Amino acid sequence: MTIGEPKDIQKNEQPYRSRHGVNIQQSQETIYNFLLEIVKKWPPEEVLLEFKRLFIFHVDSISSGAIQAVYDIVFSNNQEDFRNTLKRACYILINNWDASRNYKPIRELIQLFCDPSFNRHTASPTLKRLRFWINEFVASKDFEELKLFTSRYEDQNKGPWSSRYTSYLLVPQYIDLKNPIEQREAARALSKQLKDRFKFDLAMFIARSQTRSTDVNSPSKNPTALGDEALRLIKMIVARKGQFSYVNIANIFLSQIDQLTFRGFKQSLQKYLTFSVENKVFADSIREKLNEKLEDLYSRHDEETVSTALILRTCNRVIDLLTTDNQTEPSLLFIQLLSQGNPVTLVIVFLKIILICKHSRTHLESRIAELIRYYQEYPESDCEWVVSFLEVFNVTFAIYAENVQYNLIKMQDKEVVKNPEKAFDPDTYRIFSQLKHIDKVELFSGTLPTEDLDLEDETID
Repeated sequence: MTIGEPKDIQKNEQPYRSRHGVNIQQSQETIYNFLLEIVKKWPPEEVLLEFKRLFIFHVDSISSGAIQAVYDIVFSNNQEDFRNTLKRACYILINNWDASRNYKPIRELIQLFCDPSFNRHTASPTLKRLRFWINEFVASKDFEELKLFTSRYEDQNKGPWSSRYTSYLLVPQYIDLKNPIEQREAARALSKQLKDRFKFDLAMFIARSQTRSTDVNSPSKNPTALGDEALRLIKMIVARKGQFSYVNIANIFLSQIDQLTFRGFKQSLQKYLTFSVENKVFADSIREKLNEKLEDLYSRHDEETVSTALILRTCNRVIDLLTTDNQTEPSLLFIQLLSQGNPVTLVIVFLKIILICKHSRTHLESRIAELIRYYQEYPESDCEWVVSFLEVFNVTFAIYAENVQYNLIKMQDKEVVKNPEKAFDPDTYRIFSQLKHIDKVELFSGTLPTEDLDLEDETID
């Protein structure tokens, strides 16, 4: 018999009659307050046992008020109310354990829903309904979101390929205002933790990969799925420095659109996003679709001076066009662009957007999550081009839009000294990383020739 399971559940049915005219919201608050109280005072194993008594066995709880509240919610026969109550109850525990860095009981909480008791016969009508609703919960999207909180314990390279991108899959949870505040806070915290882990692992991989070491006990674990090309790609991304770096081009663009009309901004945005794109077919495809999208977008504001709010809304609509314009499946333009060239090209377009509108980043990551959700049903071998895009996206934004600064240092190369015209060779450079002093994009502080830079005609190698 499972610990805490009663011998005769029906005997405990009688005392918990639903009160006439009970307030369901009041019952929910009773449960939440009880869980908040015990999660702050009790050992996790006792909290988990009490959770089972409330929601699984529905008996012998230390709090008669809490168990009566669960009964009232079940008796009201509103499955949505019960599901919302159960979901928030879970996130109250998760959020508090996460805040105290007590991660083990989070996994144990989720494992509770695999309890065989859910499938056992019972003559209790209340318990039948309770177990049916919990089984429905386990089969729902809500539980899939809950399971994401076990990702910190799992080797993300051994699970489904989509598990490597849990930091993005959590974004829709914390931006959805319909979710409980505890869920949103927990999702935001875990997403940040996973991103920080990736940044650390990437920095360690870069450092160890460039060190000639014979120590087989400390190999450089590659946190990406890019294989041997990872280091070369990182060097190529970091190589854009100086006057024509992506950050400085963004700074130039922002200074040029100051006091422009919104119509003028939309025209300049098209030039900026396709600036330096060498693949002509790719650039033409973006330019054509952007022109169609932006021509009538918020047109009633065309003659107004462009504002921060208009820039944000426009960048978000461009992101929709480039990812998923119906929030369900990939846009035709996304498929078309990835089929026309290297995924780096599309990722750089997204980077350009975020460098001029950092507040669009959350919107972008939520759309990336929707793309992952769509493709995760396919084997990795059937959507390698999408996985390649996601890997490049992950690395690029860790390099450019996070709080670690990467720099390329030229190593001594006699051949280059003899032939200074030689093209950029990543193998002759080493990467060094350091923490930034401020957690934002640092724009060029010197004077840039903004009048002489033609975003329409200039091409950068």
